[in-house]
Amino acid sequence: MKFIHLSLALFLMFSAASFAQKPGATAPVGPQTTGAPEDISGMYSFLKEGEFVQITVEENVVSGFVSRYGDSETDKGTFLDQFFSKAALKDKHLTFTTKKVHGVWFDFDGNVDRGPGKTPKDDGYRVIRGTLTQSTNDADNKPVSKSREIEMKSFPQDLEDSTLQKP
Repeated sequence: MKFIHLSLALFLMFSAASFAQKPGATAPVGPQTTGAPEDISGMYSFLKEGEFVQITVEENVVSGFVSRYGDSETDKGTFLDQFFSKAALKDKHLTFTTKKVHGVWFDFDGNVDRGPGKTPKDDGYRVIRGTLTQSTNDADNKPVSKSREIEMKSFPQDLEDSTLQKP
């Protein structure tokens, strides 16, 4: 079952990446980055096993999405993708807000650091630590938020494409 969810997640990730690269295609974007020491693009762990965050930094624009399991009675166990409605990266400081899906949205505010991995091919080469706020609306349609400190570790990156020789 986890294999199916991971396969679906990878399919969605590659589909989103392909969509973002097509000329004329639009993708959720955030403000320009400034002073970023290195490209932090990639997949990162999220709250539960099988959940992840995809972050893409291209031409000084941050985009991405959270892919997670639903928690409500109507979507429990269903894989949900929540694209960033806004995102920013300044130096090592990352912020993002997701679009609302099934009445839930996330805000993140934290920093990107080097992790225990020795190279980008290693799990946890980068670690993003910060405050994640999960929000919903109550019966009176007022936002109810819960915040917690989280740590998101980068998944190993396949660097094969970057080592290909160009004609």
